[in-house]
Amino acid sequence: MSGPSPRSWRGAATLFTEPDDVFTIAQLYARVDRALLEEFPPRQPLWVRGEIQTISDRTGHCYIDLVDPDSAGDRQAPVLKVRCWRQTWGPLKAKLHRAGLELAPGTVVHLVGKIDFYRARAEVSFVMADLDVTALLGRVAAERAALVEALRREGLLEANQALPVPPVVLNVGLVASPDTEGCRDFLKQLSTSGYAFTVALARASVQGPEAPGSIARAVRRAGALAPDLVVVVRGGGSKADLVAFDSPPVARAIARCPVPVWTGIGHTGDESVADLVANRSLVTPTECGHELVARIETFWQRAVAEPAEAIGRHAKRVLDVADRDLGTARGRLSGTARQQVRWHRQRLEHQTRSVVRSAPLRVEEAATSLAGRSARLGPAARRRLAEAESKLSGWRRLLGAFDVERQLERGYTLTTDEDGRVLRTSAGLVAGDVLITRFADATARSVVTERGGV
Repeated sequence: MSGPSPRSWRGAATLFTEPDDVFTIAQLYARVDRALLEEFPPRQPLWVRGEIQTISDRTGHCYIDLVDPDSAGDRQAPVLKVRCWRQTWGPLKAKLHRAGLELAPGTVVHLVGKIDFYRARAEVSFVMADLDVTALLGRVAAERAALVEALRREGLLEANQALPVPPVVLNVGLVASPDTEGCRDFLKQLSTSGYAFTVALARASVQGPEAPGSIARAVRRAGALAPDLVVVVRGGGSKADLVAFDSPPVARAIARCPVPVWTGIGHTGDESVADLVANRSLVTPTECGHELVARIETFWQRAVAEPAEAIGRHAKRVLDVADRDLGTARGRLSGTARQQVRWHRQRLEHQTRSVVRSAPLRVEEAATSLAGRSARLGPAARRRLAEAESKLSGWRRLLGAFDVERQLERGYTLTTDEDGRVLRTSAGLVAGDVLITRFADATARSVVTERGGV
């Protein structure tokens, strides 16, 4: 072997030899960094395909854990840490929003970026520069088409459209988010129409990850009230804002609603799946409210435009039926009133007899109870007085044990100053202070000449 000889040392049982090509950690990481740069040149686009396992962008930066789609359920699947810094993620997120897209766990994405080796943690990650929005749009379109086809196979695509809408719709179940422009615009059309609309609001969140479930539950609540019509409204927004109306829960809830459902969703583009399965779809909440009012106005105009002869014949038939029904009702009312009077008279007589029979017994029971309580009151009072006297004697004995005179008789003394304050310690005494000492049979007066320690 050429070169310097390796250094050797012998331990208790083993001979250790240090080779010549020992790397420091910095040297090792430098070679790893160079190997990555050679394999993945920074200027050459590097595309990665994977399924999002977790995603977070609370700090402004985006952090994604990416796994292979075919191993997403494998707990040992390799994970690629993806980072997208704030200056890149902000515009990219806005582009996704405009396209009606939102990255979430389970989404398969195609990302472009570069490999990054973070030496401080010995961590290989992927820094995202962009992603394939077209591929995501294709996936969303495919999912929408699959949902429409599934609804068609289940017989739900036109189920709600087959339900008849009453000619006069006054009882409305409204699915909306209160205090939004869409809700206010719809209600304004009804309130200014002059017709007596009754609206039952089923509150729903119409945007965000919780929106599909919230809207579906609100549609079911509104339908359970059996109104004339259920109306689902939402103001305008981007495709991402309206994505909930393309979801399976909302589409199935509308299709299965037992009453007709109208939608008034402010779209920016194509109609949603909710519009496809609804009984009728209108472009905005305002248009939806306007159509309800116009429907009643059309019915009213047709009713007013009937020939006078037909109205007269109809009125005569109504009056004849009313007279006949009035006579029948008068006879039924008279018979029912007499029956009610007889029943109440019998009931009153029965209650009177019951009171007369039970009054003496109640008085006797009350007298017996009062006598029993009176008999128990005297012994109880005497017992309480005896207990109180016993406690009082105990307190007297306790006070006597601490009486000053008794203590003096036992040989103790009590020392005070000239003002009568009891002295418990010599602290504070100086020469010339007058002390008064009390004995059991007399008192003594003394003057402090000197104070010494114990």
